[in-house]
Amino acid sequence: MTAVLQITDLSIALPANSDRAHAVEKFSVTIKTGETMCVVGESGSGKTMTAHAVMGLLPDTVKVAGGSIRLSGTEVPVTDTAAMQRIRGRDIGMIFQEPMTSLNPVMKIGDQMEEVFMAHGQKSKVTRSRIEALLEEMGLPDPRLIAKAFPHQLSGGQRQRVMIAMALALSPKLLIADEPTTALDVTTQAQILKLIDRLRRDHGTSVMLITHDFGVVREIADKVVVLQQGIAVEQGPADVVLNQPTHDYTKALIASVPSLIPPVPRPLGDAPTVLKASNLKKTFGRKGMFGNGRLVKAVNDVSLEIRCGETLGIVGESGSGKSTTARCIVRLIEPESGKVSINGTSFLDLRSAELRQARSKIQMVFQDPYASLNPRRKVGRIIAEGPETHGLSREVAMKEARELLKLVGLPEQAADRYPHEFSGGQRQRIGIARAIALKPALLIADEAVSALDVSVQSRVLKLLADLQKRLGLAMLFVTHDLRVAAQICDRIAVMQRGEVVELQPAADLFGAPQHSYTRQLFASVPGGDTALRSSATNATASKTRPKVEPTNA
Repeated sequence: MTAVLQITDLSIALPANSDRAHAVEKFSVTIKTGETMCVVGESGSGKTMTAHAVMGLLPDTVKVAGGSIRLSGTEVPVTDTAAMQRIRGRDIGMIFQEPMTSLNPVMKIGDQMEEVFMAHGQKSKVTRSRIEALLEEMGLPDPRLIAKAFPHQLSGGQRQRVMIAMALALSPKLLIADEPTTALDVTTQAQILKLIDRLRRDHGTSVMLITHDFGVVREIADKVVVLQQGIAVEQGPADVVLNQPTHDYTKALIASVPSLIPPVPRPLGDAPTVLKASNLKKTFGRKGMFGNGRLVKAVNDVSLEIRCGETLGIVGESGSGKSTTARCIVRLIEPESGKVSINGTSFLDLRSAELRQARSKIQMVFQDPYASLNPRRKVGRIIAEGPETHGLSREVAMKEARELLKLVGLPEQAADRYPHEFSGGQRQRIGIARAIALKPALLIADEAVSALDVSVQSRVLKLLADLQKRLGLAMLFVTHDLRVAAQICDRIAVMQRGEVVELQPAADLFGAPQHSYTRQLFASVPGGDTALRSSATNATASKTRPKVEPTNA
């Protein structure tokens, strides 16, 4: 096989005030025809910066300081804007992490795909049939109607398929995929991975896939490169790197991957019930893609209970009703019917001042730590705001905020900094500190670790488990990551189309799932439960979760 992409001693210089001199330093890899290479590493390791260098998309403040990037033996003119515009799409295609922000929201899908052809001199009159053929190849239903839709009218998986169609429209030699499945549920994720792999085989396209998900690596990679702080510390065939890693950093990353085998169940004793939700219902009226309205039963007769110190997980595909259920419980969305009681108090009957006071007993940790923190306020004020609202003096609230920062593993001095000065994992810790500042009885974590790389994810999960043990929190954990659910949840509810189709202790659910939909979810997990975690799994499975003593949270 010939080399499609050859990177030799690539160095990318960062601005003078950065935490290190180079985003990537002396980086060398080769991708051959029809080969899939996965680049893995923590956030900030230089993965995406490398991809942007190949595409000539580096920001003005970042420069290629040395090295060579060659495509099929020819140097890629990364500093020549006009030349790169001819190469992008034609020779190199790219799939970005978030298709909703990569697609033009005011242009129809077909028009956006047509732009790809027009930009490279192909006449529009011959592209409509090709556009529909591409959409059909991506497995999208009714390509003619999809081409007439706007991005917001499609699901996340459908938008990602459109992005792949656009990236492959001109049959490029190289496809760069930057975290293409991070925000997708397991079944959609599995479909996208199979699609990328099939297109690679059918068209001989080489793939450079950036990911922090080792299940994805196990599923699709021929070769793996591990980046740490811009340095390639290990690379080689996927089965060798995954099963016989030599570098300590690679070993640490792999050890951070959650297993699909839950720990031994922990005893909860006679812990009291904190949350009791009964027969919750929520229906949305939705206008269809092409004008036909319909009703969607987002939450349909859902009943849940959580005891003090217990973690109940909710899993399911996008649109299954997981987040809507959580938001109905906390009354960010008002359910149409049903009952919610917190420590015996009927939560849905409260109004005004009573509701405001009772809300201190239910707090949420949101999915996106970038969007959920006020960028104009210092971290200490963000954490102290809730307790102040509920009557605590500013001085005492700030003192407690600093103590909470220490509790979540950040220095007291972090209180005097702004959110943008922290990494994603650190911001999520700040979000957790804000949530527990009001000493809630119930903590709701809505996809709280889905956007984090495996090592940061592992630390945040450990932090949540530790806080639960200390404070006796009841926790509702919403996630599409079944590996995470296996490790942190005592019981798991599986939702499909607004209904709970199965609810079992985690060990029983993963050991013998009863519902066909649950079995389908498990079968879709990238990588399965393979030898990737065999040694760590055996160690984990032999341990029992620490017993949580019921306390007054």
